[in-house]
Amino acid sequence: MRLLEFGCVLVVVSALLISGDAEIYIVTVEGEPIISYTGGISGFEATAVESDDKIDTESELVTSYARHLEKKHDMLLGLLFEEGTYQKLYSYRHLINGFAVHISPEQAETLRRAPGVKSVERDWKVRKHTTHTPQFLGLPTGVWPTGGGFDRAGEDIVIGFVDSGIYPHHPSFATHNAEPYGPVPKYRGKCEADPDTKRSYCNGKIVGAQHFAQAAIAAGAFNPIIDFASPLDGDGHGSHTASIAAGNNGIPVRMHGHEFGRASGMAPRARIAVYKALYRLFGGYIADVVAAIDQAVYDGVDILSLSVGPNSPPAATRTTFLNPFDATLLGAVKAGVFVAQAAGNGGPFPKTMVSYSPWIASVAAAIDDRRYKNHLMLGNGKILAGIGLSPSTHLNETYTLVAANDVLLDSSVMRYSPTDCQRPELLNKNLIKGNILLCGYSFNFVVGTASIKKVSETAKALGAVGFVLCVENVSPGTKFDPVPVGLPGILITDASYSKELINYYNITTPRDWTGRVKRFEGTGKIGDGLMPILHKSAPQVALFSARGPNIKDFSFQEADLLKPDILAPGSLIWAAWCPNGTDEPNYVGEGFAMISGTSMSAPHIAGIAALIKQKHPHWSPAAIKSALMTTSTTLDRAGNPLLAQQTSESEALKLVKATPFDYGSGHVDPTAALDPGLIFDAGYEDYLGFLCTTPGIDIHEIRNYTHTPCNTTMGKPSNLNTPSITISHLVRTQVVTRTVTNVAEEETYVITARMEPAVAIEVNPPAMTIKAGASRQFSVTLTVRSVRGTYSFGEVLMKGNRGHKVRIPVLANGYRR
Repeated sequence: MRLLEFGCVLVVVSALLISGDAEIYIVTVEGEPIISYTGGISGFEATAVESDDKIDTESELVTSYARHLEKKHDMLLGLLFEEGTYQKLYSYRHLINGFAVHISPEQAETLRRAPGVKSVERDWKVRKHTTHTPQFLGLPTGVWPTGGGFDRAGEDIVIGFVDSGIYPHHPSFATHNAEPYGPVPKYRGKCEADPDTKRSYCNGKIVGAQHFAQAAIAAGAFNPIIDFASPLDGDGHGSHTASIAAGNNGIPVRMHGHEFGRASGMAPRARIAVYKALYRLFGGYIADVVAAIDQAVYDGVDILSLSVGPNSPPAATRTTFLNPFDATLLGAVKAGVFVAQAAGNGGPFPKTMVSYSPWIASVAAAIDDRRYKNHLMLGNGKILAGIGLSPSTHLNETYTLVAANDVLLDSSVMRYSPTDCQRPELLNKNLIKGNILLCGYSFNFVVGTASIKKVSETAKALGAVGFVLCVENVSPGTKFDPVPVGLPGILITDASYSKELINYYNITTPRDWTGRVKRFEGTGKIGDGLMPILHKSAPQVALFSARGPNIKDFSFQEADLLKPDILAPGSLIWAAWCPNGTDEPNYVGEGFAMISGTSMSAPHIAGIAALIKQKHPHWSPAAIKSALMTTSTTLDRAGNPLLAQQTSESEALKLVKATPFDYGSGHVDPTAALDPGLIFDAGYEDYLGFLCTTPGIDIHEIRNYTHTPCNTTMGKPSNLNTPSITISHLVRTQVVTRTVTNVAEEETYVITARMEPAVAIEVNPPAMTIKAGASRQFSVTLTVRSVRGTYSFGEVLMKGNRGHKVRIPVLANGYRR
C-alpha cells in the first residue's frame, strides 16, 4: 500500500488542550517523498529523480504531489486527535515523508500504533561545532587561476548554510565593490525581509534567506528578542561559517587599529543561501534542522555546509545511519547535493564522531601553520612565554607590576571575583595608572562569564599600560586561544611560569604586618604578539577534533566505514562576525572573530567542493568527495607524517603520530582535487546496499526511511565503493572490491599496497590501463597474520603514467574468529 487510505478503523482521541508534558516528535509515514515517488497513486504522476538529479521545483507534478502529502499528514492528525490538542510544526515532503508535531507522550503512543505510521521519534537537540587559510591551502596560485581568478571562483554555485543565520551587511557579503551578480535560474529559494526595515536579506551574493524555529518555539526555548525571528545572525557562528566558504576576497581584518591580514572565502564568487535553524543559547532542534535541509534541497542548492550535529548518537534509533537527520541527508545526496558536516569537537578521545553516514563528507579539524606567541620579561631578566595578540609596551621601558587583589577599593568586593579584572569600579585607579595590571584566570573564563576582552577594557579604563593574566590551575582539556586586544596584554598559560611570576611579585612587593602593600617594586614589559610565527610542522590534527573509529549504533559498535573522511583547517580561523553576536565573549561588538572548531573546517570543504563543482558540474556528490579524499596528503609541510595533538596522563598536551582515525584520508589539497585522475563513484542504490549489509540493522527500519526493500549483491558493507577500506572485524581472509572511473585521459596505473605487519595485504591486478570515461575494478585481499587487539593501518596507492596519484587508506582489526 503506497499511501494510507484513512477510514473508519481510526479512533478519534479526545482531549481539551495540548498537554503540559507535550514534546516534539518527528513522524514518518507510508508513501514515498517527492524525491523517490515513482507513481502508482491515481491522479499523481511520478516525481522521482534519477540519482544526482535536482528536484524540478517548477513542475506542477511536484507541487501537486507535495500538496497531496501535506493533506495526508493533516488528515492523519485530524482523524486521530481533536483540534487544539496538537500542533503540527512542519510537513516534510521532499526528502522524507512525514511531519513534526507537538503532542503528549500518550498521543505519541497512539501515533505509533496507527496504520501507515512508520516511525515516531522524539526530537533531540543539536549544537554548533564551534583568513590565512586560502594561502595555506594554495588557492590563490593553484586553484583560483584555473577558474578564472578569485573574481570567478565558485561562480553560480549555491552553497546552503544550515546555521545561525547571517549578518548581511558585513563586507564579506557585500556586492557594491564586485562585478554585478546575475540571476541563478536553478535556485528558487525565498528571501525573507527584515521585520523592522522591510529590507530583504538578499543582495545578489546572498540569494536565499529563511529561518526555521517552529520546534524551538513549541519547546519554549525561542526568545524573539535575542534569537530574532528572521535570518539575522544573533550569534556570529553562521556569519563566520558562510564567510569561510564563500566570503568575498581580500577583506581587511581590522581590530583595535591593527590589520591582521585579509580574509577570503574558499570560493569567493559562490552564492550564499541561508537556512537559519540554530540559535545562540540552546543550539537547535532536529525538527527545525530537517525542515531547513528539506527546504534547501528543494530550493536547488548545490552544496550543503553543516557545522551542526547531535550532542551524542541518537538514543532513540538502533543505528547511527537511520534517523530523520541522516535519512534527510541521504535524500539530499540523491538529489545531487554535496554535504559537508563537522565531525564534532569531542576529541582527542576515540569514538567521538557525531557525523556517521557514508553519504556525508565528515570533516575533522587541523591546526594550520600560524601560531601567535608572546612573552613577559621580568625585572630580574626572566622571560615568561605566553600568548597574546597585542602590541608591546614601549620597547625600552619597564613598568611596575600591580596585582588586582592588592588594589581593591574595598575588601567586601571579593564576592565579585575582582582578580578576574572584569569590573574597573572595584579597583583603585590611582594605584594602577601607568602600571601593568596582574589578573587571575579563573574558571569564569572557561565558562564564558569572564573574558579577556573585558580584562583589556578594565585595564584601559584604569589607565594601565598593559595587563597580564595568570593561569594557576589548568583544568583537563582547557584550550587557550589568543585574543586580539588593543592594549599590551599577555596570557601566561603555563602554570609553572605563572608560579614564577607570582614568586617574583611577592619577593619584590614588601608588605606591613597586616599584609598591606608598602611599595610595588616588581617590574616587567610585554612583548609584541601581533605577528604570527609560521610553522613547517603544520598541519596537525587539533586536540578537540573528534576521532574515529566510526560507530554504527548506540552501543558504540564499530562500523566498516572510515570516519572522519578528511582534514581541513579548523583552528584559529579569522572570518566574519556579527556585531551583536554573543557566541564568543571576546568578540562581542566586533566585525571579525578568530575561533576554532570543526564548525570552521566543514565550510572549508564546502567551499572547495564548490570549486570542484564549478569545474566539473556533472560530478556526483560521491565523485566530489572521492576527489577530495584520494588527493589529500598525510604529510606536513616539512614532508613528515602528520601529527595529532593528544593529552598525556598528566593532561599536558603532546604530539603523537596521527592515524586515519584522526584525519580520515588526510589533509585536503584543493589543487590536486580539481584533477584527481580517478574517482570512486557511488549513488543512492549503493548506500542502500551498505545499509542492507550492515549487521544489526533491521531491514524494516531501512524500509521505513528509504521506502525500498533490501535487494543487494554488495555482500558486505566494506564493499561500498568508498575511497577508503575499513574492516572492523577481520577474521582470516577477506576480499574487498573497488571500482574506479577515469575522469582524465587514458592512463596506465601501477597499483601497490602496504600494511602494518599484523595484516597482510595484496592487490589485484597490479596494473591496469583505463580509457577516458571508462571504469575498472580491482580487489584488495586482507589476511590476519597476528591478533594484536588494535587496528592495523595501510594504504593502496595507484600511480598513473601521466602523473596522477590516487591513494586510499586501509584499516583492519584482526580477530581469531
